[in-house]
Amino acid sequence: MTPRIESLRDYIVEKKHIATRRTVDWDAILPPEEGSTRCSRAADILRAVLAEEAKTPVFLPNETIAFTRSCANLPERYSDETMAKLRKEAYFHEKGVVFNLSPHFADTMAVGLDARRAEVLERLERAKAEHDDAGIDFLHAVISGIDAILNLSDAYQKAAAAQGLTLIAETLQQVPRHPARSFHEALQFLRILHYALWCEGAYHNGVGRFDQFLMPYLEKDLAAGVLTEETALEMLEEFFLTFNRDSDLYVGVQQGDNGQSMMLGGCKKDGSDAVNPLTYLALRASCELKLIDPKINLRVSSQTPMKLLEAATELTRQGLGFPQYANDDVVIPGLTRLGYSLEDARDYTVAACWEFIIPGVGMDIPNIAAVSFPAVVNRVMRSAQGKATDSFPSFMHVIREELFAEADRIAASLEKVDMLPCPMVSLLCDGRVEKGRDLCEGSRYNNFGIHGTGLAPAVDSLEVIQKLVFEKKELTLDELAACVDANFHGYEKFLSEARNAIPKMGNDDDEADAIGVELLTDFADSWENRINCRGGIYRAGTGSAMYYIWHANELPASPDGRLEKEPFPANYAPSLNVQVAGPISVVKSFTKPDLSRVINGGPLTIELHDSVFRHEQGISRVASLVKLFVDRGGHQLQINTINRDQLLDAQEHPEQYHHLIVRVWGWSGYFVELDKPYQDQIIKRAEMTL
Repeated sequence: MTPRIESLRDYIVEKKHIATRRTVDWDAILPPEEGSTRCSRAADILRAVLAEEAKTPVFLPNETIAFTRSCANLPERYSDETMAKLRKEAYFHEKGVVFNLSPHFADTMAVGLDARRAEVLERLERAKAEHDDAGIDFLHAVISGIDAILNLSDAYQKAAAAQGLTLIAETLQQVPRHPARSFHEALQFLRILHYALWCEGAYHNGVGRFDQFLMPYLEKDLAAGVLTEETALEMLEEFFLTFNRDSDLYVGVQQGDNGQSMMLGGCKKDGSDAVNPLTYLALRASCELKLIDPKINLRVSSQTPMKLLEAATELTRQGLGFPQYANDDVVIPGLTRLGYSLEDARDYTVAACWEFIIPGVGMDIPNIAAVSFPAVVNRVMRSAQGKATDSFPSFMHVIREELFAEADRIAASLEKVDMLPCPMVSLLCDGRVEKGRDLCEGSRYNNFGIHGTGLAPAVDSLEVIQKLVFEKKELTLDELAACVDANFHGYEKFLSEARNAIPKMGNDDDEADAIGVELLTDFADSWENRINCRGGIYRAGTGSAMYYIWHANELPASPDGRLEKEPFPANYAPSLNVQVAGPISVVKSFTKPDLSRVINGGPLTIELHDSVFRHEQGISRVASLVKLFVDRGGHQLQINTINRDQLLDAQEHPEQYHHLIVRVWGWSGYFVELDKPYQDQIIKRAEMTL
């Protein structure tokens, strides 16, 4: 890290730039909601926000890649009253706008916004000739957004020139109006576009396959001698710092949950190797900066060399909680099985956390709902007494029926799903201008993703039921329900037996793991061949998102010995407080199911004690663990480096741990900024060594 980057990093980390922020009274600025269409309302908001931003361009000391938010708050698309009315007519997910996807930045960066504006104007004339009112409305909104971005860029350019910031001024004379010609101009162009999408109200905008669409610019500059690897690294590190300027203002369940993910590596659309020098350079930049953004994802396969796995493991050693690995050998066939073309499947990235999406053509809603496996077990445990459940296989048949019933209930609640438009996001997605319709109306892929939470507690509970109810006959289902309802008070014998004497998923126990295989197979079957209201399909997955806290709070204790209010494990992982033999046994257990059938995403999450990296061979051993996971058919993996004693001390003395990073579910954040339930859940995760 050069002194310039170190100084700029310190400035951002110490939050000195927030002194430039101001709170805006948007009600006094925005036109009234009444009389506006959905597209024109989106345009009004973006135009107003960028006009306010243009009043006070912000430049940080020694930066060369500009654009920093000065408005501390952004306006909501509609008032609470208006949104309440809209929600009575249809289901609007989260804030209701287009979000949690990966735009296609490359095409616009290659031609510039002036050319895109001319393209939209030409399409607008055709819409007028066809008397296409909806198209006219959408295309006017796109033009308004382009003009707002250009006006803001011009304001920054003039301010930079006036302050003697020659490089920034010269860069902004070229981009975003005209094509990016160099690596630096491409990074500045990307910063402007990504910045504008947040200002439009779209959130969790993934960066996509960063090393693929930026590599041509870098390659050209390296070949011409304009850049060396070291000067390119400095430029890249400055760009990575831009993700950390405004992230505290971004929407999320917790601070740091902002969806600023990028994908590296993998294969190209033709199947050839996509790993390039920028892949390694991005890993190195992230490793040196040691910040939570951007979140790094790395596509790997059985052919990935150990050199790349070891470079990636260096990030794990820093305690960043990434990279998150995705296995092409499983993901690509899984996506094609769901109807994605082979070319698109090879081009996959992640949306915000882990959900797979195709850049520029995916309007999937990959986190629209979640199934709680422990809740299914809880309901069947209470309803199966007296049914044809004289054996454990017959009990599991009722579990399967309940999974299908739960899928029916969720699908019925999603019979009409609507979204509010984001015209600038649409500009960056393939074919939307040509069709004259916003992305919210659909794209090539319009699938819904369903999380599956608490798999391990459900499996462990079912194993308790198999052993204590059906094999040993120590208690009936009703008596087991009474234990659970009492939070095991007065049933300490059964609690001890459930926790300590029954096999658990994560220890490579074939009997317990077979239940996991069956449960995931039934879950996948329950969503197979269902068509959603937008013409897409449903994708089952093993992710949990924040539901590992929410779903657990909705349940009493569970038969596995989990007490009331104790959280589930995050994502796809062993139950909390379960003694597992080690990470190798965890990998073996959790790679037994056919994970290509639950390909919405959801990483196996493993915690390693930081002492693993105190040994000389720590890097190679952890990299070998990643390879084991890939070779055994795992789909996604995240490895976190933690120290429980340090986390406990951070709870007691947060002022000493401002920069302590942890992996939460599909993202990394600063431990002391998390709410206590999330801190406590991380502390309870099993620390393992190799």
